[in-house]
Amino acid sequence: MLDVKIILAGTWIALMLTYLLGDVLRIFAGDFVPGKINGLQMTQAMWLGIAVLMVIPIVMIIPSLTLDHVVNKWVNTIVAIFFFGFNLIGLPTYPSAYDKFLIVVGLVINVLTVWYAWQLV
Repeated sequence: MLDVKIILAGTWIALMLTYLLGDVLRIFAGDFVPGKINGLQMTQAMWLGIAVLMVIPIVMIIPSLTLDHVVNKWVNTIVAIFFFGFNLIGLPTYPSAYDKFLIVVGLVINVLTVWYAWQLV
């Protein structure tokens, strides 16, 4: 079986790819207006906030592979629970079936991340 650290890194990669797939589908479906989210005109500060938020799953690959088991368990658990809550709150705001499906997939990935994190000894 693969080392749990590698599996954790893989869950963060899967989560980020799921988010990216949603963005790509939204573009091709025409479900977006450039410069706006949910009709709200975005500012540079808002885009920076989104960038910071969305880089977290990418950055989580590194600690997942390098931190010792106890710290790794807690960092992965806290960040995965944060994204679970963030996406659960956002789920009703997505009108399309494909977005809701991908959010649910992301929620499952977050649960798997927590489960695998607690497999670290």
